Amino acid sequence: MFKKWKAVTLMVPVMLTSVYAFAIVERETFEVSVTIPMAQFHVLPVDPGWIGREQKLDWSLVTQELIPLRKHFDVKNTNGAISARLSEVPYISNGRESDHISLDVFFNRIKLAVENAEVVSEQDAKSGQRVELLIAAVKPVDGYKPGEYYGSVHMIFEAVAP
Repeated sequence: MFKKWKAVTLMVPVMLTSVYAFAIVERETFEVSVTIPMAQFHVLPVDPGWIGREQKLDWSLVTQELIPLRKHFDVKNTNGAISARLSEVPYISNGRESDHISLDVFFNRIKLAVENAEVVSEQDAKSGQRVELLIAAVKPVDGYKPGEYYGSVHMIFEAVAP
């Protein structure tokens, strides 16, 4: 009887080991990144996930208008003001020459054009600010025409020396 008990005792650790040999393991891998801005000058979106992605101007069924796009940026220039300009006049189009919708672009409540404009004063830029970007459609004289419209907005920001 002692031999049987010894054999059973030896089998238990072997059986327990084999249970753990077949354990299910899950592993997850993901990328991590960070942008640490220069202490002297930066114009960075608060939520960087939207940059480089198509942004949608929503259509209001109630007002029959396009709803403006609003985003926020953190800005700073310890050496002076910040200026901005558009590289080209922004609009969205459905591919037909006659069917395009102009866009107004405001940064920190200053309307941007292809010429430089000061969008953050030297005083505000030195301490750093959170400012709003607003992109709004300009209603065509003959109203909005149905269709799929696409376009792009190219903004350029510069540190202005005092």
